[in-house]
Parts: sequence; structure tokens; C-alpha cells
Amino acid sequence: MKTRYRLIRRGLRGRGFYCVDTNTGKRTSLGISNESDARQIVEAKNQAERQPMLNLQIAKAYLAGTDSGITTRTWQHVFDILIAGKQGANQRRWETAAKDKAFDGIRHQVVIETQGEKLLKVMHLGTVSTNLYLRRLHNFALDMSWLPWPIIPKRQWPKIKFKSKRAITGEEHEKILAGERNPELHDYYELLWHLGGSQTDMALLTAKDIDWAARTISYARKKTGSHATIHFGDTVAEILRARPNQELLFPMISCWNESDRASIFSRRCKLVGVSGVTLHSYRYSWAERAKICGYPERFAQLALGHNSKAVHRAYAKNAQVTLPPLEEYEREHAQKIVPLVNAPRRAPIGEQQPVNA
Repeated sequence: MKTRYRLIRRGLRGRGFYCVDTNTGKRTSLGISNESDARQIVEAKNQAERQPMLNLQIAKAYLAGTDSGITTRTWQHVFDILIAGKQGANQRRWETAAKDKAFDGIRHQVVIETQGEKLLKVMHLGTVSTNLYLRRLHNFALDMSWLPWPIIPKRQWPKIKFKSKRAITGEEHEKILAGERNPELHDYYELLWHLGGSQTDMALLTAKDIDWAARTISYARKKTGSHATIHFGDTVAEILRARPNQELLFPMISCWNESDRASIFSRRCKLVGVSGVTLHSYRYSWAERAKICGYPERFAQLALGHNSKAVHRAYAKNAQVTLPPLEEYEREHAQKIVPLVNAPRRAPIGEQQPVNA
């Protein structure tokens, strides 16, 4: 193995000894004039450099017995394998994440040789998304046994700080609808408000997803594959009847990708003076409205496509869960509180109640 440090002597009389780093070419004075002592110092530096490299080579030799690619597998290879196992929109998100320039620092780095400082630098150069996807990439390599141990301990990963998100208010929703002249976009935003679905799930709804006899909309979520079934009321029924009775309820919007729908909605919001919201804010709005009017949590979780123990138990018994419409709960909530006028006074304990003659 080639040594990294070597000893040189400067001056004709040889009274100055220097240590030269062959990797960087940097020359450092040892500050001594005794050649024997100088050689011992340089040898000690080479020994310190040689030992960790030797340990790594020994570890590679053992690991190569069970994994022949351990010495050549790079982070780009991990990306490729992980992306190949994804489908649809999730796969496209990973393909976009893999192109992040922040990953260039480790893209061609051998996984087993990567140090924690490298990963921390990637997160420093990247964004919140970089931090998130790097964690998943690191954990995937661990699960595949391509890493014998975590490069960065779980508790030492930088905390992920997302931007604050909020729900769309009823007033803002009315502003967005008021100036929207495109009937397809108008009905699309209305459906997002009443059903709380994701922008892609609502855009890809078809006539087959509607059961008019049972007044339900049933679809499989594109992101998770979980099934959502929700009962709709009169307001949603009017919106659905206004849509063309074809395969797709929103033929134009369904052809757009997520970024196109987001850009159009952003322009709509700027025109009407609404800021700080996205299409995903409709899901926050639906959830907040459901909580305010007392909509059961297990129904809300199923409508939004979130996990619920109640739903898992129902599926285990082959039961079909149908959700009541949110608008009915809102109506009942508004009528629930009735003030008591001229209520009869309750007699204290021990006092005799008057008997009507």
C-alpha cells in the first residue's frame, strides 16, 4: 500500500526536515533537525493513515463474501434500484428528487465508504426535500443490508422543518369561485371543497366511480392505493350532474400534471387576492370543517385516505364502509344548539314540587 506521507530535507546542511502529503502536495515543517526523530514522526503519520484504511479493506473482504457488489455499489445505484420499485406518481417524484444537484457530492461515492460528513454536507446544500429523500435513501440501503450500520445515527439527523400550511377558508373559496369562468375548473374546485380529496384523485374521477343508486363516490387513491368511499349530498350531486356523462368527469384537467394544476390555481389565487394556500389546502380545510362540526374521526380518516384501526377491522370482516356526507353534519351542527326559553325551574333537593291542580 502506497504511503501518504514522506520525509524530505531542505537545505544543504540538512538541518530542516519536512513532511510532504503526497495527496495534496502540502509541505509541513516538523520543527526538528534530528533525522531519526523526523522519520519516526512521518512513520507515525503513515501508520495512523494506514490503520483505518486497512480496517476498511478487511471489512470489505469479509462483506464481499456475501455481497459481491459491496466494493462498487454507489448511491446512484441505490437510487436506480429504489426508483425501479416505485410506480406512477410516486416513481416520478423519486426521479425528480434523484436529479437534485445536492446529491452530486455522493452520487458516485461508494456506499460502504461514505462518511457522515458527506451526508451532512448534502443536506446543507439541499432543501427540506433533500433531507427527506436522503433519509429514505439511507434507510433503504440499511434495509437492503448494503450498509452494515447507520452512517448517521437516527437521533443525529437534522430536524425536518416544513413550511407552515393552512386551510382555505370559506370566504377565500368563494373568492376563487367568483371569478372562475371555466366551468370545468369551477366544478373541480367545488368538488375539492366538498370531498377533501387530493388534486390528482379528484382530477381523475370517472363516471364509473359514481354510484347514483347509493349516492356514493368510490375510488382508489393514486398515492397510497387505499380505497375511499364517501356518500355525497345534494350539493355534490348537482356538481356531478353538471359534468359530462363520459369516462372522465374532468377531461381537460385530467390531462394536466400536478405542477400544471398547481400553477393555474396559484394564478387564480393571485388574481383574487388569496395567498398562502395551495390545492392541498383543500384537504386541510375539509379536515378542519369535519372536526368543527363533530364529524366522526374514523369517517374523516377514511374519507381523506388515512389509516384507521376501525377501517382495518371493518375490512377484516369484509364489511363495506360508506361515509355520510359532510354537508349533512354541518347542517345538523348549525341546528344543534337551541336556546332554552322560559324553561321550568328545577326544585332543589328536599323541596316539594308544585302539583298542578
